[in-house]
Amino acid sequence: MTKEIKTKKLKELYIKMKADKTLPLQEEAANLVFGTGNPAAEIMFIGEGPGYWEDQKGEPFVGNAGKFLDQLLHSIKLPRESVFITNVVNYRPPENRDPLPEEIAAFGPYIDEMIDIIKPKIIVTLGRFSMAKFIPGVRISDVHGKKKLIDWKKRKITIIPMYHPAAGLRNGEVKRRTIDDFGKIPDILTEVEQTEVVQTEVEQMELI
Repeated sequence: MTKEIKTKKLKELYIKMKADKTLPLQEEAANLVFGTGNPAAEIMFIGEGPGYWEDQKGEPFVGNAGKFLDQLLHSIKLPRESVFITNVVNYRPPENRDPLPEEIAAFGPYIDEMIDIIKPKIIVTLGRFSMAKFIPGVRISDVHGKKKLIDWKKRKITIIPMYHPAAGLRNGEVKRRTIDDFGKIPDILTEVEQTEVVQTEVEQMELI
């Protein structure tokens, strides 16, 4: 699927999502916070939910946590426009409360379709709610920064669970760990790409 087709499909998904009056949280929200970035991104970041500024601007991670995320991306020479960023719920929960399980479930099919369109090689989960979508039943303090390969609709995706940037702003030790975890992303991406090359060569040999 070309980048142009992915762009078109994401726009169609946005229109479909905006028209879906069954989605929770929209009555008190100012905007649908869909997602931004490169439709053909190799790395996709999934956070928890929009805050005040995200709700106002209709874009994810544009408040203080977003500024920290920008710093983290800059530290590994990864331009923000080269990745794709979204959340597990796309309307702001009142008073920035945690998203409820049924709210996450309601947005789930749309997030799944985003993933299917973008087809990232790596998904970085930011916070425990997005982590639980892919790696349930674990504590983020035990698995942060550790890659895990999962099966996703007949393809493999590498998941890297990380603390939410907002947690790093509240806690100096969490901030240090998050900076360290982000530093692992380039090497993990290289490993994933090398594995894909080997798999392709094996498949080609089997066809001979």
